[in-house]
Amino acid sequence: MAMKVGNAPCSWGVEFAGDPRNPTWRTVLKECAEAGYKGIELGPIGFMPEDPAVLGEALGAHGLTLTGGVLFRPFHDPDQWDELKSAAIRTCKSLVAHGSRNLVLIDSISPRRAPTAGRPHEAEKMSPAEWSGFRGRLAAIARMGSEEYGLTVGIHAHAAGFLDFEPELERLLEEVDESILKICFDTGHHSYAGYDPVAFVRRHVQRISYMHFKDIDPRVKARAIADRTGFYEACGQGIFCNLGMGDVDFPAVRQALVDGGFDGWCTVEQDCDPTLDVRPKDDARANREYLESIGFG
Repeated sequence: MAMKVGNAPCSWGVEFAGDPRNPTWRTVLKECAEAGYKGIELGPIGFMPEDPAVLGEALGAHGLTLTGGVLFRPFHDPDQWDELKSAAIRTCKSLVAHGSRNLVLIDSISPRRAPTAGRPHEAEKMSPAEWSGFRGRLAAIARMGSEEYGLTVGIHAHAAGFLDFEPELERLLEEVDESILKICFDTGHHSYAGYDPVAFVRRHVQRISYMHFKDIDPRVKARAIADRTGFYEACGQGIFCNLGMGDVDFPAVRQALVDGGFDGWCTVEQDCDPTLDVRPKDDARANREYLESIGFG
């Protein structure tokens, strides 16, 4: 089975729309296509044009499909709800305008959790009231995306947020109805957190709607965990290496997806620091070639 492979603006260092270090959106589209991909994520809302005519023309010129969009926001912070909901609506509208189906929800980094990324037994836990509100905000956006916009909404665990470790993700999956919330599974973040990506895919493949492919350099991971290195600092140290060069067993991930009948987009995300001497297009091409060599694409 040939699964579709795309890439994302974060592979060019784009994490926040207003970051002056970002390359232009046109550069990202051009280099993504030149690296051989047929799909690209939206990136943080506001990075790509929200005028459907402008973005649609550029996507078409490069032969790219818009594969999905990520809502990377502090779901853990009730004071940010109005801004979060506004960003969600804008993201949903942009996805619908281009026929994209995948909305990904990520709880962004919290100062309360950042020092314990990769340390599940040391991480601060939410109180019951905090968890209830957190789950409710995630469920509300999932329901809106699913029922009002017709999107497939996936939850994504992320290092240094309050949905980092496998038991937290499993708990949310039990408590929010599968009809409105699927899984966007990220191989690298699962490894960063100290769990087995292949085992998780085998257990939950029927609920996985979308994949993020990252690999983890085990030496950088061990050092980052020992030193309590911040997430973005770890990115700058190269924790997310080229696919096939880290500790994620991608042939086994592929087999688990094939065995489960997965037929969706697999998006490469090699988060990097755009101020460093990185070559995103070269890495993107190498990652695509590696995936093709093991049967993807």
